[in-house]
Parts: sequence; structure tokens; C-alpha cells
Amino acid sequence: MRTIMKIVSAVLVVAAATVGTMAYVGMSHAEQIGAVDTVFKWIGPDHKIVVDAYDDPKVPGVTCYVSRAKTGGIKGGLGLAEDRSEASIACQATGNIQFPGPLKQQEEVFTERTSLLFKRLRVVRMVDAKRNALIYMTYSDRVIEGSPQNSVTAVAVPHGTQIPVK
Repeated sequence: MRTIMKIVSAVLVVAAATVGTMAYVGMSHAEQIGAVDTVFKWIGPDHKIVVDAYDDPKVPGVTCYVSRAKTGGIKGGLGLAEDRSEASIACQATGNIQFPGPLKQQEEVFTERTSLLFKRLRVVRMVDAKRNALIYMTYSDRVIEGSPQNSVTAVAVPHGTQIPVK
């Protein structure tokens, strides 16, 4: 019985350490820009809103800023809480926009786990070739049921720079 408890404890520690980690397409990584507390918790971290920056791994010169709720308390501190589905996104040209290769018409750019097993926050890039713009949308999904709540932003590509599409 003690061996089983040790194994279960080890699995929970490893799972808690991986919650909130970001999976990236390409070589991009998240950088936390800041956070504000929204609810004080006596035990464990406070509930908060965090703002992270993600550079688009396939479009140098574009950065997306995603703000979202982060659940605190004991469950949040252990990585067992489920974060809320609401998120907001704003993407900007933060340098010269470049296209090292053709882009898919629609492609997931970032994904992050927001619960221990079943829920993820996703960012998808879409190409609007007619208007020469990149559209970024964030939403949350679950294995069985997702949320219709979403946020969208657009980055205009400078005239004379055509977006290569696969």
C-alpha cells in the first residue's frame, strides 16, 4: 500500500510540475510580462491575471500578448485547479515582418495546458490573403466540451510584402 501511495504522489508531483507548460510550434517560448492579483488567498498563491508574450515562431517580427486568468489557492499551487476559459489576445508587429517559408492557411501556433488533464488554451493563426493580414484567435477547449469564448486580433502586413501560403 505504501508503494502505491509513493507512486501516486510521484505522479501527481510530476503532473503538477508540467501543468501550465507551453507547447510550441517551432522554437518560440513564452515570456511573462506581468501579473495582477484579483483575489487574495490565505493559503497558496492568489488568483491572478497574467500577461504573456509569444513570438510567432514562423513569422519573425510578430508578437502576441495573451492575458488570462490563473487560478490560485491550494489547488492552483499544486497545479490541480482548472483555469477559466476567458482569455484576450493582441498581436503586433514588433519588428520587420518576415516570411522564411510559406504558411498554412490556418495553423495552431501555441497551446498551453490550463488543467491537469483535459483543458487547453490555444492560439491559431489564419491568413487573410485578400487583405494581406494575419489573424490570430485564442480559445479554450476540452477533450469533451470546449468553450465558445474567444478573442481575435489582426496584424496588417505592410503593402508590398505578400504572405506566402501553402
